[in-house]
Amino acid sequence: MSFAAVVLFGYLLGSCPWGYWLVRAVKHEDIRKIGSGNIGATNVWRLYGRRLGAPVVVLDVLKGFIPAFVAMQFVSPPHLAGIAAGGAAMLGHWRPLFLGFAKGGKTVATCGGVFFGVAVWVALSAGVVWLTVFLIVRYASVASIVAGISLPVFAVIYGYPTSVVLFGVAAACAILFLHRANLARLRAGTESRFHFRRAARA
Repeated sequence: MSFAAVVLFGYLLGSCPWGYWLVRAVKHEDIRKIGSGNIGATNVWRLYGRRLGAPVVVLDVLKGFIPAFVAMQFVSPPHLAGIAAGGAAMLGHWRPLFLGFAKGGKTVATCGGVFFGVAVWVALSAGVVWLTVFLIVRYASVASIVAGISLPVFAVIYGYPTSVVLFGVAAACAILFLHRANLARLRAGTESRFHFRRAARA
């Protein structure tokens, strides 16, 4: 398998809008027109609970993990191929081909999957950071931003290659950029806290 092939595979898999597809299939609704309008797991979980939210989390993680892991196993140099394929999956999640390149998700779960494929200790440590911050503040956005910032820090601590550290920096910047609206709402005091039970809907 060539370098270009795994990158293309990563983008196509990342472009699978699981949150949109599952809600459309099960509830016959367009997730982009409900709640925050985001196709990611947080919006799906808020609106429909864990029955749909949990599968979207798993699928969004897998679409980052699978291309990164495949590239690590079969393409050289492995770490560079892994982050290129995983980065393409994140790009696909943000601007999915199968939604006409319209706005997709904020790449957090997919990014986690990429790091599970290329730097598992970074992924596990950042996951602990995410869960800890989330349980304290109950803002998924804050947990995502803090966990994203921790990625390059853990990559350095665990001694991963420079390519992984730089990818961690790029991923952290991407997560910050994609959460800029959340940051504005946090400053204004209007950001919604997350609840595990689905939100009541009219």
